[in-house]
Amino acid sequence: MRIAIDAMGGDHAPKEIVMGAVQAVQHFQDIEIVLFGDEQQIEPHLSAKERIQIVHTDEVIEATDEPVRAVRRKKQSSMVLMAEEVKQGRADACISAGNTGALMAAGLFVVGRIEGIERPALAPTLPTVDGGGFVFLDVGANVDARPEHLLQYALMGAVYAKKARGIADPRVGLLNVGTENQKGNDLTKRAFQLLQEANVNFVGNVEARDLLQGVADVVVTDGFSGNIALKAIEGTAISMFSMLKKALTSSFSSKIAASLLKPKLMGLKKQMDYSEYGGAALFGLNAPVIKAHGSSDANAIFHAVRQAREMVINDMVGTIKEELRHIS
Repeated sequence: MRIAIDAMGGDHAPKEIVMGAVQAVQHFQDIEIVLFGDEQQIEPHLSAKERIQIVHTDEVIEATDEPVRAVRRKKQSSMVLMAEEVKQGRADACISAGNTGALMAAGLFVVGRIEGIERPALAPTLPTVDGGGFVFLDVGANVDARPEHLLQYALMGAVYAKKARGIADPRVGLLNVGTENQKGNDLTKRAFQLLQEANVNFVGNVEARDLLQGVADVVVTDGFSGNIALKAIEGTAISMFSMLKKALTSSFSSKIAASLLKPKLMGLKKQMDYSEYGGAALFGLNAPVIKAHGSSDANAIFHAVRQAREMVINDMVGTIKEELRHIS
């Protein structure tokens, strides 16, 4: 299995990207990794070269680049060449921590969309208090959506939860402003009806305040609402840990308490760390495409590789195609 990685994408590239790739090949004996980027910058961080190849390129898509224009104009960029490797069948999946919009454009224009999928969805797996986590889609690939798109999101999310996360009968929820059946706008009301009739374990509407309580294994929404909810969750988590740290270092006695609580707090932080679940998968494309967080460290890249590997092993794309045939 070959996985292509954009070594130049992300806040800590290429060092953390390369270190994560090395960690992955040392852990998984059945993968090879191709790193795309500046060879001179990559080499110093490549502590092991077994089953890792470098494809040199000087061109990089920056975080400030306009996504579609960058993909069309920077044909020799690390991200575009990575996607091209998948398109040509020389790699089974690809990963980038770079420009999110550009990766979505590269996924659409280079890797290509599964026939029958109208709009791909960006889907991270977020932590829950019980440690189970849930797949959340869409979180920004498309700010507008139709009820049929939410149905496709539900099918793809359920396939992923079942195949890659080992959940036998994933519970699918629809993000809404209330749990009652008739709540919401026209989009959610029509989507609710479609999901009731679909071949998924639909548990009804779910509210944003209950997402981290594990009310569903898959939660679907439009990209506009999904992105707002995702950023609110991320911001709240950062703020809470910051407030907790400040409170536990405000006095001598609190510092003593903090030293006693440190193992428990570190365990809590790990449990709620989204990077432990991998990156955000772009569902609906002809191969697994993973968007790692822009601030990804080596551990986050390792888990993104693990995620991509699981998607290939479980033939996520083939299973999604099969599910689409059942509803067409």
